[in-house]
Amino acid sequence: MSQKLLGRRSRVGIAALAVGLAAALTGCATGTDTTEPAETPETETSALSGELSVFAAASLEPAFVELGNAFTEQNPDVTITFTFDGSSGLATQIIGGAPADVFASADEANMLKITDEGLNEGKPIGFATSELAIAIAPGNPLGIETLADLTEAGPDGVLPITVICAAEVPCGNASRTLLERDVVELIPASEEQNVTAVLTKVRENEADAGLVYLSDILRSDGEVEGVSIDNASDAAGDYLIVPIVGTASPEAALAFSEFLKSAESQALFAELGFGPAR
Repeated sequence: MSQKLLGRRSRVGIAALAVGLAAALTGCATGTDTTEPAETPETETSALSGELSVFAAASLEPAFVELGNAFTEQNPDVTITFTFDGSSGLATQIIGGAPADVFASADEANMLKITDEGLNEGKPIGFATSELAIAIAPGNPLGIETLADLTEAGPDGVLPITVICAAEVPCGNASRTLLERDVVELIPASEEQNVTAVLTKVRENEADAGLVYLSDILRSDGEVEGVSIDNASDAAGDYLIVPIVGTASPEAALAFSEFLKSAESQALFAELGFGPAR
């Protein structure tokens, strides 16, 4: 559910309240009401507080920014700052002592780096999945339809310039899984450290194609288009989140992690092109 919908729901609630008050005032005008006014119930407030530094996979940025705002609206004494980058780099930073309270990885392999070091506070929570697609320029000028087309010359006789994520990054590992499965010997023009960098190369016409998540194509607002990959689920990644040992706000860290499994969060993930947790 997006912030806009949350805001619309709030306006509907205010309108309903206004109608109720108007009806009450009309009833008072027709006679004398001698009943004592009811006590106004106290507004329920969240007991959560603290500052959270959330390290999250780059592909989660649009969803996490929106969900972070929704979470802090419900818990006004909590503040959240995000650091978005490739899961591998973030895991390395946390192991090196970076002050993270929560880690959200785009795959299990990089989450294992954290749990193997005993840096997780509790069991990682799965909250979404991802599938790769081929990002191409609007109109698909090179007529790319499959992974194999990335290694074949286009109408001008030139091979498409293709970029992918580096092997240690979740999107890079998934890319190689699908390329090997389809026996496609692709030599990428570059290997990027996060999926956002791949998307940017295609968006800015520095590359003809890139392997990114479907959610990244949807968030490009039409600046790139996508070509689906047959059985991309063979390399689907699992998004996992966990509080980090030593956080000064353990209750808030766990609450934010669990918030990602809420109906509100899951609806937004689906809207943005993520799959459900497995």
